[in-house]
Amino acid sequence: MSDQEYEDGTTQREWTVPEGSPPERLDKLLAAAWSDLSRSRLQALIRDGRVLLDGAAVMDPGRKAGAGARLVLHEPPPAPAEPQGEAMALAVVYEDEDLIVIDKPAGLVVHPAAGHASGTLVNALIAHCGESLSGIGGVRRPGIVHRLDKDTSGLLVVAKNDRAHQGLAEQFADHGRTGPLERAYAALVWGVPERRHGTVEAALARGVHNREKIVVVPHDKGRYAITHYALEEELPHGQPMASLVRCELETGRTHQIRVHMAHIGHPLLGDSVYGSGFKTKANRLSPLQQDALSRLGRQALHAAVLGFQHPRSGDFLLFESPLPADLQGLLDALRS
Repeated sequence: MSDQEYEDGTTQREWTVPEGSPPERLDKLLAAAWSDLSRSRLQALIRDGRVLLDGAAVMDPGRKAGAGARLVLHEPPPAPAEPQGEAMALAVVYEDEDLIVIDKPAGLVVHPAAGHASGTLVNALIAHCGESLSGIGGVRRPGIVHRLDKDTSGLLVVAKNDRAHQGLAEQFADHGRTGPLERAYAALVWGVPERRHGTVEAALARGVHNREKIVVVPHDKGRYAITHYALEEELPHGQPMASLVRCELETGRTHQIRVHMAHIGHPLLGDSVYGSGFKTKANRLSPLQQDALSRLGRQALHAAVLGFQHPRSGDFLLFESPLPADLQGLLDALRS
């Protein structure tokens, strides 16, 4: 048994199941090995892909392991203290007594985490909404029912009371498969997909060597994920090097669109994590286009459409957000 702490506060724990041990559930084995962690906490870590069994991520707490099995746990740093309100300008699209819809700018972190204890959307919402957010959805994420990556812009809804949180959370858990939820993203990707409409179905999990990166894995090794895409425009017309696509989520995994589009050979422009292999392709752009891409400084992804059933009235609310100036500038340059 050994522990190792990394600079980001993550602790890696390793343990080999002793010889002669009968096969047992992973969560039970880990609880016996590390009694300082509750079984429910360990189950959550397993489902988050933070436990490796003989080098492979395992998502099922009920998976059995026996003598000689090597278990590795990547434990994230402790949660920060309860976030405090911070006055910040917010682009409020809609607000009532139950919820608030925000048009989030790129660069704004949604909720406090390691390295981002303040200056987040949650801090701004606490200042804006006051005590109504307290305790809704957990200390670190009051009112948050879904999230956007730091460098993804666009529409996001936040609950202001428990009833709204439950109603919205149920819709987002269903991802519109049987309910009214509608979410669509505008993305600029390298190349042109062969099919104008398509579906990417590929399971996702955290990388073994880089825990900040999400990777495609066999279906039994990760979390089920489906993205639907539609080609909207080839850029530039005639000799396209990129495309504007509309992406709709059937599941909502971390970095899902970014990973899925890269998986089919069309990573997002400006994505330094999943599109690094396409850096040389930028050399084929015109100076104007290269300048627009350089000024973007983030992945070209925007949450453009958000529709859901109001948890109190039952009315269907639909919101649309135009491309922000940086993405619109890149799109205009690519059209030239």
